[in-house]
Amino acid sequence: MMYRTVGFAPQHRALRPWIIAFLAVLSLILVGVTIGLLAHFLVPGEKTEYYHGTFTISALLFNNINGQKATYQFKDLQEMSENLVDEIFTDSALNKHYIKNQVVRLTPKGESVTADIIMVFQSPSPGQRTVREKEIHSILNRKIRNARALPINVSSVQVNAMSSSTGKLTFQACCGKRAAPLAVNRIMSGEIAPPGAWPWQASLQRNNIHQCGASLISNTWLVTAAHCFKNSANARQWTVSFGTTINPPLMRRNVKRIIVHERYRSPSREYDIAVVQLSSKVPFSDDIRRVCLPAASDSFQPNSTVYITGFGALYYGGESQNNLREARVKIISSDVCKQPSVYGNDIKFGMFCAGYLEGIYDACRGDSGGPLVIRDNTDTWYLIGIVSWGDNCGQRNKPGVYTEVTYYRRWIASKTGL
Repeated sequence: MMYRTVGFAPQHRALRPWIIAFLAVLSLILVGVTIGLLAHFLVPGEKTEYYHGTFTISALLFNNINGQKATYQFKDLQEMSENLVDEIFTDSALNKHYIKNQVVRLTPKGESVTADIIMVFQSPSPGQRTVREKEIHSILNRKIRNARALPINVSSVQVNAMSSSTGKLTFQACCGKRAAPLAVNRIMSGEIAPPGAWPWQASLQRNNIHQCGASLISNTWLVTAAHCFKNSANARQWTVSFGTTINPPLMRRNVKRIIVHERYRSPSREYDIAVVQLSSKVPFSDDIRRVCLPAASDSFQPNSTVYITGFGALYYGGESQNNLREARVKIISSDVCKQPSVYGNDIKFGMFCAGYLEGIYDACRGDSGGPLVIRDNTDTWYLIGIVSWGDNCGQRNKPGVYTEVTYYRRWIASKTGL
């Protein structure tokens, strides 16, 4: 096949003066338009800005309301505070620049609580942060006066601009937040988790081979299942990787220490919990982030929607997978799970079931130690279960059995300080 090039034969006829002038003017116009277009498209876009706000919620009672303790009240306060700030700025002169907010700390002081909140804005005009800081403070002050949802002390409202790096890190350090949208079916059907979907998921590897899952609960600690270490609890043989693929990993860390529950005895299934300390801290990002731990007093209702993730096999007897997979299941009541046709007396203290009695949706070999999480009304994720055991994978009347995190919450605190 031949290639044919296209060209023009040279012309030697002289151009008239008026044509030359016209072409010169046309060239100047084209240069001006080009410069204008470049200026329009090459000017940096809107910059993300972070502002730290505080205010005091007064005259609140935190104990023994409907039998619930302070943790439940704090969750309510977080949701109400974030909703209030959302309403204030979406109905303000800054609505086109306002992105979101997040309560990063609630500090009790007597019968009051101080809320620390990070507010995120997009600004088209860098360099005017002091002006925007005053405007944000003014809007909060003015609208909080009329807020009926929460009794806020107006004089306590403060706003300070944050550096972009500090603001972003503060956001990322918050537990239980994820960057990817939620769209989950089931693990055993091969649904692959998108990057950033489950940033607390880790892979525990012995001699660089995936053995179990684990959940990041701080920048140095993970929670997993005790039975993962029944063959070896020598920290030097273990590594931890992060990301939605085992190979290549997004990040890898050596293990400093493995603490298996003192009362765990293989092949018994009770006390199936362990914590793992990393040799060096993990820097938080959108793809690596810690999950929240529930309070020991928290309880979760049967039939609640929960989510499991892992690198485990897609069928009984299969091999672990390189890609992280995800599934949506339901909490099954203890009464149902303890029926003779299900697991009977094998369900002990500190265990609960999740999945479907019809089967299909389940964890499998290689998912052990991984997270079972639940989302609250503030889109915050809590670790409530650890993949522990089950008969086969996805069989009828044999759902997954999970270590109950609330049951061992004080044990986790005693070992990690969290």
